[in-house]
Amino acid sequence: MTELTRNEIIRRWHAGSSIRRIAHELGLARNTVSRVLHRLEAQRAGTTSTPLRRPSRLDPYQVVIEELLGRYPELTAVRLWEELRKRGFDGGYTIVRRRLAELRPRAAPHPVIRFETSPGAQAQMDYSTYDLNFTAEGRRRVHAFSYILGYSRRQYLRFVASQDMATTLREHVRAFEHLGGAAATCLYDNMRVVVTGYEDDVPIYNPRFLAFATHYGFRPVACRVRRPQTKGKVERPFFYVETSLFCGRTFDSLDHLNETAAWWLEHVADVRELRGFGQTPAQRHQQELPHLIPLPACAYEVAPVVYRTVGVEGTLSYGRNGYSVPWRYIGCVLPVRVSEHELIVYDRGLEEIARHALLPGTARGQQVIRPEHRPREDAHQRQAELEGRYAELGEPGRRFLEGLLRAQRYGKDQARRVLALLGTYTRSDLIAALERAVRYGAYSHAAVERILSVRARPRTVLESLAEEERRLPPWLGEDPVSPRPTSDYQDLCEGEPDGDEDATKIADETGGDGAAPEDP
Repeated sequence: MTELTRNEIIRRWHAGSSIRRIAHELGLARNTVSRVLHRLEAQRAGTTSTPLRRPSRLDPYQVVIEELLGRYPELTAVRLWEELRKRGFDGGYTIVRRRLAELRPRAAPHPVIRFETSPGAQAQMDYSTYDLNFTAEGRRRVHAFSYILGYSRRQYLRFVASQDMATTLREHVRAFEHLGGAAATCLYDNMRVVVTGYEDDVPIYNPRFLAFATHYGFRPVACRVRRPQTKGKVERPFFYVETSLFCGRTFDSLDHLNETAAWWLEHVADVRELRGFGQTPAQRHQQELPHLIPLPACAYEVAPVVYRTVGVEGTLSYGRNGYSVPWRYIGCVLPVRVSEHELIVYDRGLEEIARHALLPGTARGQQVIRPEHRPREDAHQRQAELEGRYAELGEPGRRFLEGLLRAQRYGKDQARRVLALLGTYTRSDLIAALERAVRYGAYSHAAVERILSVRARPRTVLESLAEEERRLPPWLGEDPVSPRPTSDYQDLCEGEPDGDEDATKIADETGGDGAAPEDP
């Protein structure tokens, strides 16, 4: 209630209006008007203001309640209610709980002392989720990624569509580039991309995130559970974002929101004066910049690599959408690298075979087809490519394709569907099924599928990856330089060289310049 409303109640009361009329005209409860008048009278009389209260069933038991609380300070409302019922109280539990709250108010929480860090020592990172109405994209959920330096309070802010590992790492890289470096430590809550679990109250960090942190030289620190004030420097600015960036603005799309957020950071958030410091975040950042960990020459590769099986239509699935590859790869398990805006497909030799613009995260059931990935118009060329794929399966594959094209009207279509079975069964099982089909003259996709369902077991994802790894180019698995035996380093472990003979020996090993021999 505002002071203006209290003044109006007192003015009307002195003018002779009743409590009922004042409450009706001002749209207030009569008890509210009574409390205001009672407090005013108590203040004018110099006595303690106590709210007016109607008689209660508990009033006769007030002495008993106070006695029990004196003997048992931690007495619960349920136990107090049970004891009062033994003494004849026939009321409900709720009024007992309320009376207990009046007599034993909760202790005030301990004040949280603001903890200041030295320049470059600490940063804090967190997400905040919002459901926004975009004028062009409609209502959608977005997540605000916030990384803030503890000393200067300078912030990096960007809104993203998900909180997965690739997005989190990518936004970290952008935050480091925006701020000119990384702080020595960074505080996190227990998000899954950072902490995978706990063992004896010790956080177990995600190995991939630890590798990222090692690349940039900072140490992640997981905060205690259910203690948001530990990350108050990053939690509090979300309220500032809601009241300053969001308030009074509309956004067309997520890109428009991020453009506005970048402008807001530069012209509003970075130049506001911080209370208690008399400086802006931009000014304090200039003092903190020399203490940040410099960025490495090569940024961390955050794009994930996944494996996908090419279906019978010559497409692979990602994010519930289909992306085409050359149709000769039907049935193959291929590595796919997914960047922020592109999807890149590689063959078994790690040569790029397809590149597509990544569909938005809200897209479902769409197909991205490149015309050059479709079967060639030249029938002879299509058949030659099909024969090449079956030749990779040996003599059973060649004989089955010949019989299939001879026996079936749409043999080429069935031949591609048979190749797609390589995504489910091992190569050896498919070859055995083709050999059996040839033996009994069963030249059809359905026959091969029946044979496999009876005589083979569908392979798991790990088995598929293991088989593809065995088929990678030999040079990928070779060690380019073989390790040297430890005996070659024995002389270096026996102490400092002594005399001309040892000096000559070292000179011969180092090429005469006295430098240490290179480790191959």
